[in-house]
Amino acid sequence: MIRYLVLMSLLSSLLYSQPKTFGGHSMVAPLQRVLVKRPDTSFGVSDIQKWHYTAVPDVERAQEEHDDFVATLKQEGVEVLYHLASLPDHADALFVHDPVLITNKGAIILSMGKALRRGEEDAIEKTLNSLQIPTLYKLHGDARAEGGDIVWLDDSTLAIGRGFRTNDEGIRQITNAVTPLGVKVITVDLPYDQGEHACLHLQSLISLVDYKIALVYKKLLAVPFITYLEKQGFTLLEVPEHEYQTMGPNVLAIAPKVCLTIQCNPDTKKTLELVGCKVYTYKGDEISLKAEGGATCLTRPLLRQ
Repeated sequence: MIRYLVLMSLLSSLLYSQPKTFGGHSMVAPLQRVLVKRPDTSFGVSDIQKWHYTAVPDVERAQEEHDDFVATLKQEGVEVLYHLASLPDHADALFVHDPVLITNKGAIILSMGKALRRGEEDAIEKTLNSLQIPTLYKLHGDARAEGGDIVWLDDSTLAIGRGFRTNDEGIRQITNAVTPLGVKVITVDLPYDQGEHACLHLQSLISLVDYKIALVYKKLLAVPFITYLEKQGFTLLEVPEHEYQTMGPNVLAIAPKVCLTIQCNPDTKKTLELVGCKVYTYKGDEISLKAEGGATCLTRPLLRQ
């Protein structure tokens, strides 16, 4: 009996000491694992008006840019995993941030507000399940929400932008899913800006680069949200207007004060460096500037610790 109890104790210890493979309610905690999707032929759309792209992407150059982007992540010790699902006619599928939200208890599968992107949700769920990441919740019915509208302000506070891509029902269902995890949700109203066909996410206007430092484009952020951030002790770094159009606010934090962003925003880069950030840049002419998706959009963090 004693031997049996010792054996069971050892097995239990091994079971509960297994390293985590997903989770992290944060935008800035050290990034351990990330999911990406290399652009393929579906990205080379010819109807740029339909997709709201600025020009026809060059797929070969896009792949080169993406490979360089991934190399930077690996240089910082991040484990990079690939979403290999075949998604014909889904040009935006390389922006893996949007179809899903990862929590400490599993994935919340979202529902895309951009109709052309629907179908990405089931595909990414299959990839996550193959990585032993369970589905915690799946949006349904009239709910719409995209990952670009969702920002962890801390491990128990989730800000969700309400706009063209994320609606009230989506916010309600996400709130119901995360409340049992001890997470509260605050809703941030987004502006009309360029209208429903353009991609304006909450993350188009704010990126956290440290636990209490946020890069923002104040001009389009709601006053109550700015006031809330200031009351929470955030330092707000402002992106100049001339770099907002080239995705200045869209910065991926690999770790606190270690950032990755598109290279065409030197003034924003300098702003980040002045507060002690190490800033990597990538050439995003094809994968970002033509297709409305920055560094954060290109990644789905799976594990931050």
